[in-house]
Amino acid sequence: MWSENRIPVQSAAENRPLKRHHTARYYAHRVKESLTTRVSKLICAIFLGLLFFVGIITFILWLSLRPHRPRIHIQDFSIPALAQGAGFENALIIYNATARNSNQNIGVYYDTMQVTVFYQDLIIGGSPVLFSFFQEPKNTTIIAGQLSGATLTVTSQRWQQFMADRARGEVVFRLEITATIRFKISTWDSKRHRMHANCPVGVGPDGLLLPSYRVKKCPVYFN
Repeated sequence: MWSENRIPVQSAAENRPLKRHHTARYYAHRVKESLTTRVSKLICAIFLGLLFFVGIITFILWLSLRPHRPRIHIQDFSIPALAQGAGFENALIIYNATARNSNQNIGVYYDTMQVTVFYQDLIIGGSPVLFSFFQEPKNTTIIAGQLSGATLTVTSQRWQQFMADRARGEVVFRLEITATIRFKISTWDSKRHRMHANCPVGVGPDGLLLPSYRVKKCPVYFN
């Protein structure tokens, strides 16, 4: 007889989880899914490898071909009338600068060029350089000329300021070279760039360029 408090005990076979039997279609789908994942990863790896390789080549070409700015140096600058004690009517500025193309494989076209002289940030003279030129790589061009007459506007008051600075031992000017340039790489020409070179220059009581300013590199910038 069964007791009222007796609870039937389940057999071990009843507690065992049921096994799922997957079909062949299920396994085929799993294999196909695995192959697709592997192929996708392989394609991604190849694409990233090619992208990295192209990036390295581009970076190397950029390092070897990137254009360097022209290097402008002041070689000479003088105002002979300062030494002679002559009046401003005979004022004459003589300048001599060099433009250096330091690039290895890039040429530079100078389409236009303007030379302007400043004193205390006021223009006292200037004129265009009347020739355009092409500069080969690793080449230096001399930019020389003089300002006088119509290209030099020095008043009596300005000349007195020059003489006052001369008495103190130094008259400081600023020579600015402005040019429109293009870079040439093989058969390709770049767009035009507006280049500015600002060259501080100081002359002594003899009207000649002081040694501290000679062969001095001028800051160059583009706009």
